[in-house]
Amino acid sequence: MANPFELPRFYMPYPARLNPHLERARTHSKAWARDMRMVEGSGIWDESDFDSHDYALLCAYTHPDASGPELDLVTDWYVWVFFFDDDFLEKFKRTGDTRGAREYLDRLYAFMPLDAGEPSPEPANQVEAGLADLWARTVPGMSEGWRRRFRESTWNLLEESMWELSNINEGRVANPVEYIEMRRKVGGAPWSANLIEHAAGAEVPDAVAASRPLCVLRDTFADGVHLRNDLFSYQREIEAEGELSNAVLVFERFLDCDTQQAADAVNDLLTTRLQQFEHTALTEVGPLLQEHGLDPTAYADVFAYVKGLQDWQSGGHEWHMRSSRYMKESSGHASSPVAGALLGGPLGLGTSAARLVPSILASLPARARSFTHVPFQRVGHLPLPDFHMPYETRLNPHLAATRRHNVDWSQRTGILTPSPADPLAGFWNEEKLRDYDLGLCAAGINPDATVAELDLGTDWLTWGTYGDDVYPALFGRARDLASAKACNERLRLFMPLEGEPGVPALNCMERGLADVWSRTVAPMPPEARRALRQSIEDMLDSWLWELDNQALNRIPEPVDYIEMRRKTFGSDLTMSLARLRHGKSLPPEVLRSRPVQAMEHAASDYAMLMNDVFSYQKEIQFEGEVHNAVLVVQNFFDCGRDQALKIVNDLMTSRMREFEHVLAVQLPALCAEFGLDAEARATLDGYAQELKHWMPAILTWHDGCRRYREEDLLRHHTVPAVPAPAAAPVPGGPTGLGTSGVRIAELLSLR
Repeated sequence: MANPFELPRFYMPYPARLNPHLERARTHSKAWARDMRMVEGSGIWDESDFDSHDYALLCAYTHPDASGPELDLVTDWYVWVFFFDDDFLEKFKRTGDTRGAREYLDRLYAFMPLDAGEPSPEPANQVEAGLADLWARTVPGMSEGWRRRFRESTWNLLEESMWELSNINEGRVANPVEYIEMRRKVGGAPWSANLIEHAAGAEVPDAVAASRPLCVLRDTFADGVHLRNDLFSYQREIEAEGELSNAVLVFERFLDCDTQQAADAVNDLLTTRLQQFEHTALTEVGPLLQEHGLDPTAYADVFAYVKGLQDWQSGGHEWHMRSSRYMKESSGHASSPVAGALLGGPLGLGTSAARLVPSILASLPARARSFTHVPFQRVGHLPLPDFHMPYETRLNPHLAATRRHNVDWSQRTGILTPSPADPLAGFWNEEKLRDYDLGLCAAGINPDATVAELDLGTDWLTWGTYGDDVYPALFGRARDLASAKACNERLRLFMPLEGEPGVPALNCMERGLADVWSRTVAPMPPEARRALRQSIEDMLDSWLWELDNQALNRIPEPVDYIEMRRKTFGSDLTMSLARLRHGKSLPPEVLRSRPVQAMEHAASDYAMLMNDVFSYQKEIQFEGEVHNAVLVVQNFFDCGRDQALKIVNDLMTSRMREFEHVLAVQLPALCAEFGLDAEARATLDGYAQELKHWMPAILTWHDGCRRYREEDLLRHHTVPAVPAPAAAPVPGGPTGLGTSGVRIAELLSLR
């Protein structure tokens, strides 16, 4: 069978090493698989299948320093997880048996008890028997925090197979953002990351396990593993198995391009994810550990874990190049000198090091491009696309009153009054406040709110938008990240879970937050207060992330940008406020469920991408920003702004269609799955309705306020714009990592 595309030039800066206990693991894992009845007689694998897949080789490459017994255990886990994947395919994906799949998965949770004394049911099949055996051999000696994380990642790996099955039954291909998020769970790399802690004997301390740097390391590791796997497995999954969950297919459909161009784009994204891993490991992990005052043992454990993630990445690549499960390079691709070094060269132990230099050199143009953006370029007005918006805005009748209230509130808090004693004050004046018209946004988001509720919503929007403007202007241009962190720590004091703040407000941001917080949380139960506070803290911390990129003049890579932009845009905050009247009636597991999170993320991404389209000239030309989706796409695909705008608008449209799909298909299924009664169903429908108000209201506000039009920008900003430097001609056109996007952009321009 001919290859559907030529494998691209992979970025892999770490050499692969092989564990000396490989043969022992091969012997042990085959005996274990036979004991679990996974080989002969299973109907899934025979002995030749098992031998050719060579999971012991995978584990020997990905855990090169594990002891013999530890390598045996890890290899058994991978035998089990690949058997589960193939077993689920045969029993449920090929048959479309959703009910049977649900019953099959529900039983597996009982085989992962946190307490060794908890009883488990009698295993009824190979997957249950294997899980029961492995769990009992793995969790003793590990902390409760690790057990919880490992159980969650294992369950996500199993549970999200239902998402794949649902898409297969509907013939639906996910959009890129949805796919990346769900692939982390389905693909199991976060699960692999937990096993790395076990294999290295290096637990990540609970104090930092949920922090942004550690989450980014886990997620970039996962994305690297999964995107690489999708490139190697496209032929098997798409052409042989009828799968729809593959990044190459997702990019083919989204970009409307051929398979080779899609594969090149996936590889470019894989490279940026690996480089994000490196950036985070080098610049964020050390300061995080220091900030938490962790001891030398914790330092050693965390960096052993980081090294384990690197080992897995390079070892997994080597295994993919050898395993019979996956596509191999064609002879044509290796005719290029660099390609020969990367793919057509020697494959013996240690020869991966020979591919390091060409690998790094190939990535340099795109990496350099991310740090060499010229700020304040004169980009001019960005023509607005035809936004796909299926919902209408209905404005609250108290709009005029809330506009008047907002001016009074802003004056009382000091936002509009410059003061030597308050460096945060006076970045807006009354003209700007009236032009920005946050009341219009609140009136669309809350069309049925009372006067008091609408005023509170307007004040929250004003406080958050003002802070978003002040941080880059005050702290960003001065490269003063320390003062921004100190400001954040002070602001946390004005969100007490009980009682009043213990310190007086010293500036307008503190006065504003103290006021809106006290007016909001009085009727809220403790759990809702904690959730609201967490959403505000996430937004504040995301502003520090922006300041750090601003100091480095670094354009973020696409996935990190989208995931952080939800927080910088304040989506979590405004959605938390929308949930206030619904949280009491819905079980926490419903609010945390995949459909509800998918609904929230789709709505959030649509709104923040829309904001980036409207604010492109404001941010790039007048503020010297690097945080804008159009610029991020320009940088990633190395294309012009018009092509980038088309891609951003296509992504907005796909996210809106995903939102509609969740409401029409997944929420009803969720209600049935959890057996929600009529009141709970009405509450969930009410929350969905809040988001249906939220998105068109934001569009109406952007279109109606005087914050983004060129004539208003000229009135509101005094920073001079500089012309963009002329591009140097490149004979023969651009080459190197990322420039495959130019060809994709050319295709898009012809559509």
